Amino acid sequence: MPFKSYIELLKLRIGGMIALTAVVAYLAMAEQVGIWHLAGLVVVMLLGASSSAVFNHYYDRDIDRQMARTSHRPLACDLLASPRRVLWLAAALLLSGMTLAIWFFNPMVAMHLFFGAFFYGVVYTVWLKRRSWLNIVLGGLAGSFAVLAGAASVRPEWCTLPLLLALVLFFWTPSHFWSLAIYLKEEYSKVGIPMLPVLVGEQRAAWYIFLNTVLLVGSSLLPWLMGELGTPYAVGAVIAGALFLFGNWRMIQQPTREMGWKNFTGSMRYLGILFLAIVFDSRLF
Repeated sequence: MPFKSYIELLKLRIGGMIALTAVVAYLAMAEQVGIWHLAGLVVVMLLGASSSAVFNHYYDRDIDRQMARTSHRPLACDLLASPRRVLWLAAALLLSGMTLAIWFFNPMVAMHLFFGAFFYGVVYTVWLKRRSWLNIVLGGLAGSFAVLAGAASVRPEWCTLPLLLALVLFFWTPSHFWSLAIYLKEEYSKVGIPMLPVLVGEQRAAWYIFLNTVLLVGSSLLPWLMGELGTPYAVGAVIAGALFLFGNWRMIQQPTREMGWKNFTGSMRYLGILFLAIVFDSRLF
């Protein structure tokens, strides 16, 4: 049971998404793809993401006990004898990830890994989650740093394309998470977390999501408009954006829990199509 509980602390599904984001950025930047290079990047990103996930479990264990979605988590259920030990695990994971990043890649990858973990673990979890509706807006920068880390594993200098893709991830996160917050509004309200739908209601939140998605789709076209990616990418970005905006509009018409969940899953479909378009365009054209 303790081993299984420690694995659950890592939030490997989220870590896998962070690693995939970095891999897509790597594929967009690399002239030649190295399997060991990719494997090393995945390991490094999983270590960094898992570090902030473990810390999140520790810091949020009080409110996790009160929410049905999270009440089964190991620290919420007191399945681990000494909760503070997991802080050492979080530190060890981050230190290991940064050390491997420097050894296998370069210090820029380690820097982006650190800031990704910092924004999720400290900016989002500690500073903003319980205080401001901006929690997920600024905390969502963790995904943007994953893009920058993946690109820096190929080219450590600042480059236009990864910065533009980081901007896309920045705008994607609120539309993604606020949709989930509509679905979980009652739970967030019960524990006093000021997610946007809790503060303004489902209808206004749906409008804010739509407006944010307009900015998201606009930002997704910048790599094409600035000549960083080609027409195949633009076609994919337009298709993904149209589908996501349509889902947003349906949620405005019916701002219910069910539509919030559908838009949440639609945001993942959007990102999946966009990632495929990036890889297709950069590797085949």
